[in-house]
Amino acid sequence: MTIERMIRIMAGFFVLLSLALGVEGSPIFVSKWFLAFTAFVGLNLLQSGFTGFCPPEKLLAKMGFKRGNGSCGV
Repeated sequence: MTIERMIRIMAGFFVLLSLALGVEGSPIFVSKWFLAFTAFVGLNLLQSGFTGFCPPEKLLAKMGFKRGNGSCGV
């Protein structure tokens, strides 16, 4: 699995988890403040798209994940 793919999986997981914990209709609702984490993930994705800086990328590289071709699986 490539670094790019792992980052997409991690971001998707964190968005879904924070929504489940922050939306009142959810069976695992904790607090509306978890929606701030959803915003944080979105802002991090946005800034990494513009700057190319992504801290998890460096961590995953140290863990031995390979770099992909960056073409969204095409």
